[in-house]
Amino acid sequence: MSVDPELLDRALTHRSYAYEQGGLPTNERLEFLGDSVLGLVVTEHLFVDLPRPIRGPACRSCAPPWSTPEPLADIARELDLGAVIHLGRGEESTGGRDKSSILADTMEAVIGAVFLQHGVDAARAFVHHLFDPLMAEVATRGAGLDWKTSLQEIASTNGLGVPV
Repeated sequence: MSVDPELLDRALTHRSYAYEQGGLPTNERLEFLGDSVLGLVVTEHLFVDLPRPIRGPACRSCAPPWSTPEPLADIARELDLGAVIHLGRGEESTGGRDKSSILADTMEAVIGAVFLQHGVDAARAFVHHLFDPLMAEVATRGAGLDWKTSLQEIASTNGLGVPV
């Protein structure tokens, strides 16, 4: 699926570059949109496709694995997204093309651009194409995603009582 070159260009425009170019539009609005679309698609996946019940904080293992930028950045690295991001000189000189926060934000902006041009069904397909392997791996971790729960389970298993 293709995205309009102008829209894709905006999705790839980091604020450092936009500022140096006299105030071009940045990818920040698309990043905001893409974050919401990603959240929607993942939440829908958890609700529809996973057999366990989902109950607020009790479902800590359902938390998105991209609550930190690393998993999103890793997918962006697999796509070599860093090579095409428009960066300002400062970010360029400090390794911005491989900074996890920049890569993750740009990945979200690209998702936002796909949604904006093609709608929710195409964005859903795009997200699933990119993230299904990660979501499948995360689903096997169980409490391993939640360190507090993991510690409590280990303490209980070993008869150590509740950790304080």
